[in-house]
Formats: sequence, structure tokens, C-alpha cells
Amino acid sequence: MAEPVYHIPALLLQALEGLNINPSGVYVDVTYGGGGHSRAIVEQLGPEGHLYGMDQDLDAVARALVDPRFTIVHGNFRFLQNFMRYYGVDSVDGVLADLGVSFHHFDDPERGFSFRADGPLDMRMNRQGSLTAAKVVNEYSQDQLADILYLYGELRQARRIAAALVKARAQAPITTTERLLEVIRPLINPKQEKKELAQVFQALRIEVNGEIDALRAFLSQATAILKPGGRLAVITYHSLEDRLVKNFMRAGNFTGEADKDFFGRVSSPLRLLNNKPIVPDEAEIEANPRSRSAKLRVAQKL
Repeated sequence: MAEPVYHIPALLLQALEGLNINPSGVYVDVTYGGGGHSRAIVEQLGPEGHLYGMDQDLDAVARALVDPRFTIVHGNFRFLQNFMRYYGVDSVDGVLADLGVSFHHFDDPERGFSFRADGPLDMRMNRQGSLTAAKVVNEYSQDQLADILYLYGELRQARRIAAALVKARAQAPITTTERLLEVIRPLINPKQEKKELAQVFQALRIEVNGEIDALRAFLSQATAILKPGGRLAVITYHSLEDRLVKNFMRAGNFTGEADKDFFGRVSSPLRLLNNKPIVPDEAEIEANPRSRSAKLRVAQKL
């Protein structure tokens, strides 16, 4: 029996082109996942080149590529600089981040990332972390839950869903994905059920894993360790991430408001190389439907 696909990398060729691989360069793939992007990068490296692949999930680390040009790093990309310093790396030629969730996570009910199968409300990328989706749902205040659902899930009915969760958990703890669905389904628009359920799960996942704070830290650190002329390539899957990445690449900050010098020149450490995000073509979407919402942005260190 064939082994299930761990992950199909989105926008693979476009990401490689964006990184503009130097065969003798040093690169970091901060979201190793199933290793698709990493393998393709290593294939373009010569014997002097090297790739560091990071992942906070031990499942991914256990499947790591074995190659003298590759080093796997178990850790969160929010600590990118510290890890590179540990390996004696001061600067790199390129950094790649694919912020999508691996097929493995969605397809394993025990991880609790998907509403398509019953499982424990977990959603931890790093299983050594203490915060789970069950803890968020059962212990956060109604206002905290509403804020998470509105800010991270962009749900208009965030307050009503939060109230329903608090009422339901008073009767019995909400500890499984199936129980969560029982509570929230009456408040979901049937015409947009899949989309809105995905938004609820997205909001909880972002909170559990501290994804927005981690992304902010990563972007700043990636810029700091890039060599002049080095490339930063980031693939996002929802508007919150894409907005942060776009603003940072354009203006050097997360508000998007550019600081300009006396001559009106933007004082940003990066130059955005594609004003519009690169998205999958119809052929890629047909082959990998989960790539549909992927957006790639590439910037160069000045």
C-alpha cells in the first residue's frame, strides 16, 4: 500500500526562481514540512552550498532529507537568528517560508487540525507545547474567544460563536473536533459552511501556535541575516499573513506606512520584486487543490 502524501509543495518552481539559487550559497527553508521545497533547493546546490531546514514538528524532523549539503534544525522559525548563530552562520543568500499546513497535519485526525474527521482538539504544530485548541476553547474568556475568531478567522459572527462556546462548555468540556462542530454549526452560514468552518479552525490554530507573532519575528530576523542581494521568499495562504508580508517587504514594517528620506525614497531594508503576488496556475490547482489560496511574494535585501 502506498504511503500517504505528506505534503505537495506549492509554487515550487516559482519559489526556486524567486530565490535565484547560487550553487555555492547558504540557504534556509524555515518550514521544512514534507521537504519538497528543500529537496528542490538541495538539487541546485553544489558541494560548497548548504541548506538548513527548520521545523518545529518532530514528525517532519524524523522524515528529514539525508544529504551532506543539508542540516535539519528542530525549532520554531521565530528563533531563526539564534539557531543560525548556533550553527556558526552569520549571513545567508536566501530564506524561504511556506506558511501552509502540511497534508500530514490536516489528514491525521489525532492532530485536530481539520473539521473533516473527529479527533482531539489539539492543533499544536509542536507537540511539546502546552497550549492546545481545547485549552483555548475551554479556558479563554468569552471576549478573548471573540477577539481570536474575529481577528484571526475574520468571522462576522465571532461574538455569537464565542457566546455559544462558553455556554456549551459550562455543560461539558469541548475536547473533540466533533463536539466543537456541534456547537458552532448552528451559527455557520450553510451556503459557506466549508469556508466558515475553516475560518474557525484557522483562528484557533493561529492562536495555539502563536503564528502571527512568530511571523513578525521571523520576517525581522530573516532580513537581518540576509546578505545584501539575498532573497526572501514567503508563501502565504490567508489575508492576515499576506498583508503582514506585503507590508514588511514594501515598507520594512508591519503597518505598511513607509518611512521616506528627504528625497522621498523609501527607507526599507528590502525591495519587493513582485508588486502582485505570484499565484498557482490552473494546472497546479488541478493537480494540488490545496494550493488554490497560495500567494508568493519575493523581496531582495538592499
